[in-house]
This record gives sequence, structure tokens and C-alpha cells, in this order.
Amino acid sequence: MTGPDPEYLLHATGLTKSFGTFTAVDGIDFAVQRGESFGFLGPNGAGKSSTMKMVGCVSPATGGVLRVFGQDPATHGPQIRARLGVVPQKDTLDEELSVEVRVRTTELLEFAQLTDRAGSTVEPLSGGMKRRLTIARSLISRPEILLLDEPTTGLDPQARHVLWDRLFRLKRSGVTLVLTTHYMDEAEQLCDRLVVMDHGKIVAQGSPRSLIAEFSTKEVLELRFDTDDHSQQAGAIAGIGERIEVLPDRLLVYTQDGDVAAAEVHQRGVRPLSALVRRSTLEDVFLHLTGRTLID
Repeated sequence: MTGPDPEYLLHATGLTKSFGTFTAVDGIDFAVQRGESFGFLGPNGAGKSSTMKMVGCVSPATGGVLRVFGQDPATHGPQIRARLGVVPQKDTLDEELSVEVRVRTTELLEFAQLTDRAGSTVEPLSGGMKRRLTIARSLISRPEILLLDEPTTGLDPQARHVLWDRLFRLKRSGVTLVLTTHYMDEAEQLCDRLVVMDHGKIVAQGSPRSLIAEFSTKEVLELRFDTDDHSQQAGAIAGIGERIEVLPDRLLVYTQDGDVAAAEVHQRGVRPLSALVRRSTLEDVFLHLTGRTLID
């Protein structure tokens, strides 16, 4: 990428953020088109939140080029922030206030599925309700880009799916979504395109489907044994599938056909405690690229 492109709402080249001698974001390139949902996937400490703070014009870049709406955050921060909605990692709601807001009240409370709680104070709301209220608050100014930093961390599965549905609706309405997550299922559900980050660098980028096709196999056979060291079992299944990953609690056999691989394991007389065939995910992409899982 050689310079800002009017096709992109958000564009970065060589973007860097350092804190003293520590480099949190190490010369990354990315671009976000209008109307898409774009994600930064990676473990804690990968540089995702530091990137979002630079995009949100609350933390200056150390180096590189960053343009939001074609403008430089260093010189046009207030103008850019006026067109952004921000959902931080932790809800920053005033728990003494009521849920009701004065601007776009009916529309936003209905969107957040909180109409029946309009007169409630914030404190007794569930985690999922507070998260939806935080998103509703970020939409008051009708932002063109909504920045979401780890939007579902700490929520139970049901609350996560309700929130995903709200974000799908936002995207369909034309809002551009930029989010960070360390949940591979969330990235697959929400992102049209994403970058995979590790130690401040981008190690891969593309659509969830294209990344899985490029860096993994169609299926994965997960084997668990009654052992404290699964590496002891790796030799017994060597050569099955395209590659084998050894994790502390299981072996992963990467293959185009998990059932065929499982049958071959059985034919060798290997008897795991459990054998599960599943499709490949972005977790497998990250493991292949970094040798670690997203939750390491």
C-alpha cells in the first residue's frame, strides 16, 4: 500500500506504537472498506488494543502512516472522533444513571432489546444487558465506524449470540465495524476480513474462509489419551493426516477426512480416551502460524 485510497475509510501503513523500549505494534499494514466488518484476531498482548486506541485517536502513533476518513489523527483527532463510535473493553456506564437516554431513546433501546428496562438503573443489569447498552450509547451520534474492543469478553454463550445478532443488524444498516477479539468463533461469525496478530505483527490476513483454506486442512481429528504427556502418543499416529500438533491435553491430526484418519488410528491399535472430528477453525490457523493457541 503506497498511500491513502478513497475506497478505504481506514488505512494504515507501517503503523507502529512503542512504549519506551517495548514495541506493542510493529509496523503493520491494513485497510478497511466502507460497510465491512474487519477484525483483529490474536491473544492478549498481541497489540490489538494499542492499534484500536490509535485508530480511535486517543493514543498517538509512534511511526508509520494512519488515515481515518482520509484524515490524520495527529491533526484531525476531534473531527475523526465525531464520526466514530467506541465500545471499550470494559463498560464505562455510570451505574447511578437510568438506562433511558434523551437522544434517539426509543430507537436505540429497542435496538439493544432494553425497552422494558428504560426506567431501570444500570447497576442491576446483567453483563449482556450492560454490553448492549454500551453499544447503544456509542450509536447516539450515528457513527460511520464503530470500534469494538473485545466486545463479548466475560459474557455467557447466550448473551454473546444476542450481541452478535445486534452487530449483524448494525452492519446491514451500513455501519462499518472494526473489532478486536481473541475468540476464533467470534471472528468467524462477525468478520468479512481480518488480520491475525501476534507479538505486535500481522502474521496473516484475509477472510476467515480463505485463511482456513490457506493454512489448515478441511477437518481436524482431536485425540485425547490417559496421559500427562501427549507427546508420548505422537509416534503411534505418525504419518496419519497431513500434520500432527501436540498440545498438553490432546493431539490434533490435520486431515481432509477426519473419519478416515480416525479409522486409521483404530487400525493401528491405538486406543484414545476420546476421538472427535471437527472442521478447522481460525484457532488452527493461529496454531499453525505461531505454534501457540490463542488462549496461551
